[in-house]
Amino acid sequence: MKVNFGKLLFNQVQQLGDKTALVNIERNRSYTFKELHSITNKVCNMMKNQFDMGFGDVYVNLLENDNNSLLSHWLWKGAATGAWLNYRDSFDEHIYQIDYVNPKVVFVENVVLEKENYYEAFKERNIAIIVMDKPEKEMPGVHYLWDLLRNESDAETNVEYDKDQHIVLYRFTGGTTGRGKCAMYTLRNKLGAMQQAYAYPEELFDENSKFLHVTPLSHASSLIVLPIYFKGGTNYTINIPDLELLCKTVQENELTSTFVVPTLLYRLLELGLESKYDLSSLDRVFYGASPMSPSKLEDLQSKFGNIFIQGYGSTEAWPLIMVLGRNDHIIETDEDRKRLNSAGRPLPGVELSIMDGEGKEMPFGEIGEIWIRSESVIQGYYRAPEETASGFSEGGHWKSGDLGYMDESGYVFIVDRKKDMIITGGFNVYAVEVENVINSHPAVYQSVVVGIPHEQWGETVVAEVVLKENQIVTDVELTEFMKGKIGSYKIPKTINFVDELPVTTVGKVLRRFVRDKYWKETARNVH
Repeated sequence: MKVNFGKLLFNQVQQLGDKTALVNIERNRSYTFKELHSITNKVCNMMKNQFDMGFGDVYVNLLENDNNSLLSHWLWKGAATGAWLNYRDSFDEHIYQIDYVNPKVVFVENVVLEKENYYEAFKERNIAIIVMDKPEKEMPGVHYLWDLLRNESDAETNVEYDKDQHIVLYRFTGGTTGRGKCAMYTLRNKLGAMQQAYAYPEELFDENSKFLHVTPLSHASSLIVLPIYFKGGTNYTINIPDLELLCKTVQENELTSTFVVPTLLYRLLELGLESKYDLSSLDRVFYGASPMSPSKLEDLQSKFGNIFIQGYGSTEAWPLIMVLGRNDHIIETDEDRKRLNSAGRPLPGVELSIMDGEGKEMPFGEIGEIWIRSESVIQGYYRAPEETASGFSEGGHWKSGDLGYMDESGYVFIVDRKKDMIITGGFNVYAVEVENVINSHPAVYQSVVVGIPHEQWGETVVAEVVLKENQIVTDVELTEFMKGKIGSYKIPKTINFVDELPVTTVGKVLRRFVRDKYWKETARNVH
C-alpha cells in the first residue's frame, strides 16, 4: 500500500496550524505545527535538489535532542532513509555505524567536528557535512543548514512509497551484549506502534500533553514524538539528562509528562528535588529502558502520587509493547505490590507469547522466552541475514531474548535476559530478581548481579553494589538482609561495593562489562 507521509502531517497543520508543536528549551526556540511543517519541507526539498538524495540514499543524524527534534521523523516526507546515531557514543562506534549504512549526507553538531578525527573521517568517505550552527571558520565541504534553506521551496514533497517495503529509518541496537545490530523500520512499523499506544485503555497522551524529552531522541524517548504530535500536544526537548534542568523546565513550563530511566528517578529521590521545585503539573511520568526497583517505586509514589507508567519495548519492537499503567500502580494489597514487579500487559494489537526452547507456548506461570508479533515489529536487521534468521521466527515473531512468564491476568514478569541467567549448582538464578532484593535495602542506590565461573558449581553469584551517599552497610549485613527474601542459592557469594556502575548513554547498566571483568580473570573452562 502506498502512503504520502507529508500529507498526513499536512492534515495536522490544517487543524492545528498556529498551535505550538515543538519547543527546544536550551536553544530557546519554538515552532507551530505550520512552521515545523514548512521548515521540514524545505529540508526535504533541499536534500533532493542540492544533494540529489532519493530512494536508496541514506542520511545520518548525529545530533543532540534540540536539533534531532527538527530533523528526525519529519524527514520521512522525503525519499531518502534516515539513520539516527547516539550522540554520546564513541568516535569508533560512530564510524563503524556510518560505514555500515554508507550515508550521502551527515547532519552533525558543530562541536563534533572539533573532536578527534570526525571531519577528516567524513571527508575521506565523501560524505556531505551539514552543521546546525554558523561555523566559526570556513571548512571545505561543510554546509550551514540555514544557508542551504534560505532560498529553498517549502512546497509539499508529494513523495509516495510502499509503507510496508520502503525503509524510513535505520537504528542500531543498544549493544549492551555486544556490537549493535542495525534495525530497519518501515512507516507501517511507526504508525502501527502509534496506534497500539492510542489503543491502551488509559489515555497515555492527549491534546493538552506537554511532553519533555530528556533522554536521547535517537533512542527510547523518540517513541513519544509521533503520538504527541498526532494528538495535538507539544514536544519539548533538552539536550542533557540533568535533573536540575529537568525540574526547572517542568516548573517554568508547567509540563505534564516526561520519560526517564529508573537511575534518574533514583537520583531524584536522593537529592530531594521535589521540595525545591514545583513539579505538581506532572500527571504522567513514563519510565523504562531498564527494570525499576519496586521498593523505590513505592518511595516515588509516596512523594509524587500515582503518576507513573512503565513502558516495555525494544529496538526491534519499538516503541511500546507492554504498559503498566497508572491504575496498575495503585497498591492496596500484597497482590498489587507483586504486580509492580511486572512489565505490564501487552498493548492492544500486540501478540505476546511465552515460548520454550522448541518454540512451543508455555502455560501461565511457566518461564520461557518472550516472543512478540505486531505491526511495530521490524522485518529484520540490515545486511545481517543470519542474525535476522536467528532473531525472528518464520511467522514474524521477534524473539526478545528476555525470559519471563505471564500470569492468568495477562501481566508479564521479566525475570532476566537469556544471556544473563546464572546456572549455579544446577539451579537457575535470575539476576533481576536478586537485584530487586538488594535494591530494596534502604542504604542501596543501585546494584548489578552476574555469574562468574566456579569449579564446583559451574557459576557463582556475584553482586556489585553502589550505596547511597553517606550510607554504610557491610556485605555481611546485606547478606543477612537477603535471607528469607530469596533462596539461599540465589544470594551472592561475593558482594563488592563500587563507586559507580558502567551504564550506556541511555542509562542501562552494561552488565557484560561487569561480567567480563570477572571472566577475564578466570580460565573459561566452566560455563
